[in-house]
Amino acid sequence: MDFLNAIVALLNFVIVPGLAYGAQLALGALGVTLIYGILRFSNFAHGDTMAFGTMATILATWGLQAAGFTFGWLPTALIALPVGIAVTALLLLGTDRLVYRFYRKRKAAPVILVIVSMGVMFIMNGIVRFIIGVEDINFADGARFVISAGDFKDMTGLDEGLAIKSTQAITLITAAIAVALLFWFLNRTRTGKSMRAFSDNEDLALLSGINPERVVAVTWIIVAALATTAGVLYGLDKSFKAFTYFQLLLPIFAAAIVGGLGNPLGAIAGGFVIAFSEVTVTYAWKKVLVYVMPEDLEPTGLVQLLSTDYKFAVSFAILIIVLLFKPTGLFKGQSV
Repeated sequence: MDFLNAIVALLNFVIVPGLAYGAQLALGALGVTLIYGILRFSNFAHGDTMAFGTMATILATWGLQAAGFTFGWLPTALIALPVGIAVTALLLLGTDRLVYRFYRKRKAAPVILVIVSMGVMFIMNGIVRFIIGVEDINFADGARFVISAGDFKDMTGLDEGLAIKSTQAITLITAAIAVALLFWFLNRTRTGKSMRAFSDNEDLALLSGINPERVVAVTWIIVAALATTAGVLYGLDKSFKAFTYFQLLLPIFAAAIVGGLGNPLGAIAGGFVIAFSEVTVTYAWKKVLVYVMPEDLEPTGLVQLLSTDYKFAVSFAILIIVLLFKPTGLFKGQSV
């Protein structure tokens, strides 16, 4: 019985949160890896793109709620998500036309585009803070739990209760659908194949008659969809705060680089590697160990390697190790 309680505690505090967080990081890392693979630069504005998309979705959600529209036991934000994606896509297409295209046509070095993206990042961050403020915003409505800890205890008779939030289940389902649609698009459609060809060999793709501006535009639209979806799912699962999305940039880049920068499959794997690394290193394991260890050997401390305040340090450490020993990542993407 104690062993079952230990498994439930592990599911409750490590496995389920790690899966949800990993799916959110994977979607964010996919956006980063698409930009790097096709547009050839590291977009430091990606975290604030997620924040902008989430902000637009929150505003649309409030509008729907004010008009009396809800989504039953599901969050109303899921109805508003297409609006957030459309607004973010317009922002990214406008930013590309006004900023990035100038440097792209002049064949600017990637480091120049990185610096430019940092400028865009600060502008986006300022816009988001000006419009929606700097406070924590909880915009998740509908049912809170798929199963609550109390209900689980009643059903099983265990001391430990498993609580699965509806936002965690929605995150996994939505992320799976988004990834499936992305891979179908890249592998089955003519535009997707053009994007892959452009990523593999830009000069050969141009000689084949592929329109580079169309590829760039479609890339930004897909990135807007991925960034907004990732941001909204993260905000529903936790809460929305503009500066938090700026901080998410480190684990998202770490996920993309660990998996293999420019490799979509690697971005997904990297997202889960980073997520579970952060969760396992910062989790206090005492709750699990007291169930599986003899009473005289039970730990008195929390058995926590690092405080949750240092979870981003885990991402940074993994990033440094990968850059030192395997710069192409787990799935052999492009070296950094």
